[in-house]
Amino acid sequence: MVILDGKKISNQIKDEIALEVSEMKQRGEKVPHLAAVLVGNDGASLTYVGSKVRSCKRIGFESTLKHLPEETTEEELLQLVRDLNEDPEIDGYIVQLPLPKHIDEEKVLMAVHPDKDVDGFHPTNFGKMALDMETFISATPYGIMELLRRYKVDTEGKHAVVIGRSHIVGRPISILMSQKGKAANATVTLCHSRTKNIKELTLQADIVVSALGVPHFLKADMVKPGAVIIDVGITRVEDATKEKGYYITGDVDYEKVKEKASYITPVPGGVGPMTIAMLLKNTLLARERHRAKIQ
Repeated sequence: MVILDGKKISNQIKDEIALEVSEMKQRGEKVPHLAAVLVGNDGASLTYVGSKVRSCKRIGFESTLKHLPEETTEEELLQLVRDLNEDPEIDGYIVQLPLPKHIDEEKVLMAVHPDKDVDGFHPTNFGKMALDMETFISATPYGIMELLRRYKVDTEGKHAVVIGRSHIVGRPISILMSQKGKAANATVTLCHSRTKNIKELTLQADIVVSALGVPHFLKADMVKPGAVIIDVGITRVEDATKEKGYYITGDVDYEKVKEKASYITPVPGGVGPMTIAMLLKNTLLARERHRAKIQ
């Protein structure tokens, strides 16, 4: 059994990007600039955004954090989005989700200019991804693909079962793995909460990608020997016996499933770090595109 170490691979990717940024500086070029918009004080969102800002500093990116109060109106947020779209100094930006309930997330994400949408959520970028065109790929599925590539996991002709149909993870990874290319060429079955007999499907799977958000959903008796297990779920479970009062776990019953798997991602330390690394890679692509337009 091989642990797919997202932390190690993400550090490799960051080192590669840092080298490119260093070379850009030596040529006198503008370095990539990533902005993050955070509305409110959601604990998980604060953690994620903080990690992104630290990663930018490490690799030599410029970064800007726009932290707005919880009571920010939808129109105020939309105006900030319009300002970021027009700001030539910003190469790409993200609007951290979830947003407060009084703000329409879809309206906000639709307002982000596709050329600066380094999260890859805009329909323009999603559509290009589905058509196998160069674009910003949503960072989590992009990270999964890169993890599979770098560990040289054989996916060609394999049966991949994806559990979860979100637009952010499940649906895009199902499309990416079915396309031509490295870490792809698989036959993909997409399951969700209404799928009957999920266990029958996962037992057939050579690769299982679980993005359901249900702790320990995937049990050992749902996995065939030698399967590749990608755990995208990350849930905070309350536990009074722990120092922090909770522990972090994924969709997979890790300790038992790892005994049957050929490859498996841990939680934390698997897909999560890859998400941030690929967001940075998208931002580097955005900077290169903007430079090409200017030239």
